[in-house]
Amino acid sequence: MSLPLTPLGALLAILIMALVTYLTRSGGVLVMSRVPIGPRVERFINAMAGSVLVAVITPMAVYGDWGARLALVATFGVMLASRKPLLAIAAGIATAAGWRLI
Repeated sequence: MSLPLTPLGALLAILIMALVTYLTRSGGVLVMSRVPIGPRVERFINAMAGSVLVAVITPMAVYGDWGARLALVATFGVMLASRKPLLAIAAGIATAAGWRLI
């Protein structure tokens, strides 16, 4: 499928992406509303959250530049020290920005 490189084509692409995003999110809610949340399902959901995080971070650590790697280390360190995700994210962003500034 190919969309024309016009403002109408861009708008159509945005609308299609919004529709797909809505369908995947509402589909997940619909499926999970029919699944009883027992200890086994809860363990699966908790493990999946961590595995998705690792899947996102690993390529950045392996193939990223030093700014990305230092940002990961800073985020991890601040998260361990403070247990505050927003503070850890801010530290990672500031570290990456600072490294790329120099």
